[in-house]
Amino acid sequence: MFAELIAWLIDPAHWRGPDGIPAQTLLHLYYCVVSVAAASVLAIPLGVWIGHTGRGGVFVVGVSNALRALPTLGLVTLLVLGFGLGEVPALAGLVVLAVPAILSGAHAGVRNAPPDAVDAARGMGMTPRQRLWQVELPTALPLILGGVRSAMLQVVATAAVAAYVGLGGLGRILLDGLKVSDYAQMASAAIVIAVLAVLLDLVLAGVTRLLVPRGLTTAARQGGSRG
Repeated sequence: MFAELIAWLIDPAHWRGPDGIPAQTLLHLYYCVVSVAAASVLAIPLGVWIGHTGRGGVFVVGVSNALRALPTLGLVTLLVLGFGLGEVPALAGLVVLAVPAILSGAHAGVRNAPPDAVDAARGMGMTPRQRLWQVELPTALPLILGGVRSAMLQVVATAAVAAYVGLGGLGRILLDGLKVSDYAQMASAAIVIAVLAVLLDLVLAGVTRLLVPRGLTTAARQGGSRG
């Protein structure tokens, strides 16, 4: 099996053309980036607002748990039945999958802003809007980016479901191997998906290091563990 796996991966025919590994990897990456970006646009403002106002914390927990419980393949299938084949149902399902981690990260980040810093800002006469932008959001950035990283890992692993609704990506290679019982092809697709997940996580970890001072990262970890 191992020899067959290596033979499949090094076969030049599998690295060329629109059905080759590079083209399908780029398509897989496209699904992941678009869905996580859309989920961030929806979830980060909502999580920040709830964390800042202190209203709706129970809502965040309930929605996050409910969305995590949804089977992505079942949701995508339901959306396909409603909207037909295409990118929209698959991407919508991936967006729903990505929202809980990002929403929780944004809410926890703002909610766990250092009380001393918030009180000092209030004592200086800052308005709620100023406290949010100048104190709470900068200290919440590590947990917000952590939520995005977590969502990206989940989406990369699950984006293969796009193949079940007629789309491409690495899931197409896996599904094609399943149809003909080519276990080397299936294992190769799984390996490429895992490698892509690791690379994306490393990229996002690098972005986090560039944007967030080390002290804030440590404080966010301590605040998250207390939360």
